Amino acid sequence: MRLSSTVMPQRPPSPNINELKTSGLKVTLPRLKILRLFHESPQRHLSAEDVLRLLMAQDADIGLATVYRVLNQFEQAGLLLRNQFDTDKSVYELNHGEHHDHLVCVHCGRVEEFHDPQLEALQLHVAHTRGFELRTHTLALYGVCQSPDCRARQVHLPMPGPGLLSD
Repeated sequence: MRLSSTVMPQRPPSPNINELKTSGLKVTLPRLKILRLFHESPQRHLSAEDVLRLLMAQDADIGLATVYRVLNQFEQAGLLLRNQFDTDKSVYELNHGEHHDHLVCVHCGRVEEFHDPQLEALQLHVAHTRGFELRTHTLALYGVCQSPDCRARQVHLPMPGPGLLSD
């Protein structure tokens, strides 16, 4: 069976003050700077440490505790989605209101978003045949990306464990 995937659309334009206000959040400089980072960064998935590093590059005087607090507030307000692709840290992405899944490179950490209608239909079918009414789901597929930079750094890839891949 051939699956077709659709690349996620480009990001909407940079935020304005109304985006914070309509989310029920008071407009503060740290919130505005952090929200702008998510809109303007070429990297769609950012950890708190990534956000801090980008803020420091802009000479912003915002500490890690404030970054964590703002990310949590944005998640609760529905501006950001939190994912945990790695066991030791969360990454955040803008919530555009459109469902998508993720491909994650186990070597370099690259994350690529995709949406596949056939895969979505199959997941619904699996849920229904087992007596579930699907409300939501998350899907992250882990593998090794084809990026030349990633492949060049690879020395040895471990073989998948039993049950992970089969012919």
